Amino acid sequence: MEVLVFENGSHINAAALRREFPDLKIHDTADTAEALRLGGNAEVLVALAHHVSDDLLTAMPKLRWIAALTTGTDHLNGLKHLRKNVLVTNGRGIHGPQMSELAIMNMIALSRRLPQMQRNQAAAKWERWPQPVLQEKTVVIIGVGQIGECLADRCRAFGMKIVGVSDARPKIPGFDKVFPRTKLKDAAALADFLVVLVPLTAETQHMISDDVLAAMKPSSFIINIARGDVIDEAALIRRLQDGRIAGAGLDVFAEEPPAPDNPLWSMPNVIMTPRIGGMSDRYPEQAFPLMVHNLRAFADGRLKDMRNVV
Repeated sequence: MEVLVFENGSHINAAALRREFPDLKIHDTADTAEALRLGGNAEVLVALAHHVSDDLLTAMPKLRWIAALTTGTDHLNGLKHLRKNVLVTNGRGIHGPQMSELAIMNMIALSRRLPQMQRNQAAAKWERWPQPVLQEKTVVIIGVGQIGECLADRCRAFGMKIVGVSDARPKIPGFDKVFPRTKLKDAAALADFLVVLVPLTAETQHMISDDVLAAMKPSSFIINIARGDVIDEAALIRRLQDGRIAGAGLDVFAEEPPAPDNPLWSMPNVIMTPRIGGMSDRYPEQAFPLMVHNLRAFADGRLKDMRNVV
């Protein structure tokens, strides 16, 4: 059986896979043209979901399984040449540490006005102001899966109050309160920090609407490390410009990268990061156990034992 690993080595260690599966023919490349050439006999494609294209799928007529290294696989839904019989798995469960740390970074940087400190440093300006602490602040986590629970653990260490929004789990250990999605505005009204973690689906597109944003306190911050279109970005920009929300930490956007004239670029109360939430210097170590388990199950024909089937 042949496997094509289409990525640059920052997410999975192809050499380690070869050592683990000496009987499999495992190709690896980060070059698109080479991937098209190598994929002809491959039954397995290992890649970031957003790197999979219709051209690549067309070049892989024997493809039976896409092992997406990302949690989100919504990009695959728009591919015309993804056959219905192709199994898809994702990387759910390995992104908790890096994504929750990015959320915490934004909470501290926004509330303590780190961007203003950086501007002052560049201007050699000495200015001091009281520094807020996270203790006793309320974080509202929208989407309480593995990443949400990982974030809650870290927020608990800071002494924060933790509120979740979830239809699937009305009671979650360690959460002070859990709201259903129908009560999203009530949850948003409690937030000092509103953290968005839901996947992008037809139901969650613009889930964070102008009405939800209007329910937030003027002193509150919103952090999105999920998908850009979960938030009504135009409404968010208006609220930030009008000072009706204190600030935003955004790792994802409606258009990526945002257009040069997008007002978010120049807002002093916005921290923008280039979709790095899931990235980690330990990613290959984090992804490897799941990849080994699923590849072994797939090679043995034990499809029911595979994890994270989408």
